[in-house]
Amino acid sequence: MDVLLSDLRARVLMAHVGRRSLYIRGGGTKCFYGLPVEHDAVLDMSPYAGVIDYQPSELVVSARAGTPLAQVEEMLAEQGQMLAFEPPHFSEGATLGGCVATALAGPRRASAGSVGDFVLGTRLLDAQGRVLRFGGEVMKNVAGYDVSRLLAGSLGTLGAILEVSLKVLPRPVCEATLRFEMDEGTALRRMNAWGGQALPVSASAWEGGASGGRLTVRLSGAEAAVAAARATLGGEVLADEEAGAWWRALRDHTHPFLTRRPLWRLSVPAVTRPLGLGPTLIEWGGAQRWLGGPQSAQRVRQAVAMAGGHATLFRAVSVDEARMAGVFHPLSSPVAAIHRRLKNEFDPEGVLNPGRMYPDL
Repeated sequence: MDVLLSDLRARVLMAHVGRRSLYIRGGGTKCFYGLPVEHDAVLDMSPYAGVIDYQPSELVVSARAGTPLAQVEEMLAEQGQMLAFEPPHFSEGATLGGCVATALAGPRRASAGSVGDFVLGTRLLDAQGRVLRFGGEVMKNVAGYDVSRLLAGSLGTLGAILEVSLKVLPRPVCEATLRFEMDEGTALRRMNAWGGQALPVSASAWEGGASGGRLTVRLSGAEAAVAAARATLGGEVLADEEAGAWWRALRDHTHPFLTRRPLWRLSVPAVTRPLGLGPTLIEWGGAQRWLGGPQSAQRVRQAVAMAGGHATLFRAVSVDEARMAGVFHPLSSPVAAIHRRLKNEFDPEGVLNPGRMYPDL
């Protein structure tokens, strides 16, 4: 690993001196996310792999960026533990570094927290070839903690993540999935009402259109709590195998609705009423909504902004569409200024993943 790290540093230093751009890539399963990067070479992080430390009793795992996400999850499962934010894989080859760099979370995110909430520490290779360490391996170690969280979702624009320490949680003792037939408005009211009660809801999703739809709810926790919630909520109980396959399809976007193109990801307050933009799939108790099929980017973003949220063109039909519409919601002037200052601090020459988030950043 020391030889690999030296090689990575040398490649970054050469790019920095020669003012050449590098595209950071791990398993390549999330290359679709963000704007296409005009680059001179690829910085492949996948060989820099391996678990560094795992202490089940401390609920912390540390691993290199190229470590396969499936390997980490399998190791945790053997100890009855998990990555609580339920990261999507999308396809084989997903890595831990890509998981953190994109900060994408699955169905459990609303109840468990975001990727950044579980990042304890990181090692970063910056655009000048320096290896920087932020945070640590315990919750008490707060030195550099906010910088570690800042890297979650930065898409490699601030540096190449080398290592990550993550907090993990025990797997639920019991789970059950319930299904209800109801329209969008009713589903949103139910999800918000249940979210305010002492119910072990770990995930929820509604899919449908103007004529109706169905709400799927997952309960996780102690057997007594799950049994009590089942009795309270009612609904059809899905078989464990069917339920597991359904939630995995939602997580990894093999669910038919999430294969639509273009695919918009809308982030709004959970209490937001139906937006009336077309067929929708709703997650996270109403806070995350997916919109599939041809749409006017201006219309989508205006509607979401009026609701107090933002819209991301998660998967475009083409590179041209992504560039014309923009992938991420336009930034206000003050927030854009913060982004520029951060980029200038970490990568003043614009060597790493230039333009991955916004054209001028």
